Amino acid sequence: MTHVVLEACIRCKYTDCVDVCPVDCFREGPNFLSIDPDECIDCAVCIPECPVNAIVPEEDVPGNQQHMIKLNAELSKKWPSITKRKGALADAEEWKDRTGKLDQLIK
Repeated sequence: MTHVVLEACIRCKYTDCVDVCPVDCFREGPNFLSIDPDECIDCAVCIPECPVNAIVPEEDVPGNQQHMIKLNAELSKKWPSITKRKGALADAEEWKDRTGKLDQLIK
């Protein structure tokens, strides 16, 4: 199993999770982070670090977020690795509690 970044990350992109990842499995896009399922070792240290609760084990992905499993895998093949924390997006606070943000994803 692997972990999955859910829609809650879109337009926030807090990178607290990146600092604790022992295998550097996070990938960075313009307004979202993804997890490379081939790199993730299922250690779960990233889960409590996410301020918007956007990271879950694959088996716990809610039904309305199942599409995010495939999307993380696809995007992680295109995007570069991120290994150090950066500041969140400028309007992250405005977006952090919103739902249904998939149409905001920049690939």
